[in-house]
Amino acid sequence: MSDIKVKVIEYADRQHYLLCFKCPLSGRRKFRSSKVERTGRKRERDAAERAAADWERELRDGTYLPPTRVSWADFRDRYEQEVLPGLAEKTGAMVGTVFNAVERILAPAKLVELTAERLSYFQAELRAGKRSEATIRSYTAHLKSALRWAVDIGLLKSVPKVQRLQRARGGKLMKGRPITAEEFDRMLDKVSAVVGDVAAPLWAFYLRGLFLSGLRLAESLELYWDRDDKLCVDLTGKRPMLRILAALEKGNQNRLLPLAPEFAELLLSVPIADRKGRVFQLADRAGKPREFTAEWVGRVVSEIGERAGVKVNTDPRSGKVKYASAHDLRRSFGERWAARLMPQQLMELMRHESIETTMRFYVGRNAQTTADLLWAAHEREAKSAATNFRQQKARRTGFE
Repeated sequence: MSDIKVKVIEYADRQHYLLCFKCPLSGRRKFRSSKVERTGRKRERDAAERAAADWERELRDGTYLPPTRVSWADFRDRYEQEVLPGLAEKTGAMVGTVFNAVERILAPAKLVELTAERLSYFQAELRAGKRSEATIRSYTAHLKSALRWAVDIGLLKSVPKVQRLQRARGGKLMKGRPITAEEFDRMLDKVSAVVGDVAAPLWAFYLRGLFLSGLRLAESLELYWDRDDKLCVDLTGKRPMLRILAALEKGNQNRLLPLAPEFAELLLSVPIADRKGRVFQLADRAGKPREFTAEWVGRVVSEIGERAGVKVNTDPRSGKVKYASAHDLRRSFGERWAARLMPQQLMELMRHESIETTMRFYVGRNAQTTADLLWAAHEREAKSAATNFRQQKARRTGFE
């Protein structure tokens, strides 16, 4: 299309100069606003000529993309039909949540309405709605991924630049913290008060499982003794293992992973005859077995943490207290094993997708504990050296 020539034209009923060229393929004339006000002065006319030259260059180089007219609804339908089936089920559910938030806050009619300015407003509204910074980062990442796909298939010219959210200097890395063994015992003492005496043994077993396994909340509720298509305990080998299918796991990989010895011992304490179905079978206050949602179970665990008075974080601005949750039990698991394993081994045990996550949240997080271990080792060596010196002196002088 090297023979394209863009001209500046003007109409008496138009506020701006128009740009026009004749398409060599269709023979039709195509128009575009120069966005330069038609004043009749040389300065504005020259600006319009420069806009025409820029458009002509883009057309000849093949870098020009016409504005898309794809509606937001059509984009969402295509993304959900063409992309989501290839993603993990949880990821698909999260994308749906993000898209619903976009429609609620921005209500876009066209896909091109998702400009950098509107997405910045989207983030601000999420923040005003008390969403955490981690949640806002997650929403933004999912939305940008969808928009990149739209660019790749020609539905959108470019991905709008979105402000990258960064953790405030000195801010917490975790929304909670690992809890101590004493705090966990306090939680166990409050199980009956929350779920009732009849259901308490099942819930206490469940809490111990979370504390000793490092399982995520949703994973723990999908852990089975005897199903190959689910998260499954494998007791057939030398060591108890955990089998995870790609579709069920956050890292999106089929994995066979070792179980922590304490958790394996808890599982082996279950009679063989009872090792069927879900590993953690919960019940309501009347003792009737129920399959609760992850959200409901999470609220119950948090209520137990609150009854036990286990505070894991306090918002410095609002003063709102966060009590121990199911994820804080996972954090405790990670911290205990961080002192015993190398980072790569801990990454595998925690099932993190990247070593950076392991390093950021667990390795080297507790500087005071590391310092205590260093000084204890130093004091043992100093004590040993002093003892050796006294013994050598005693042998030389003949006195003890």
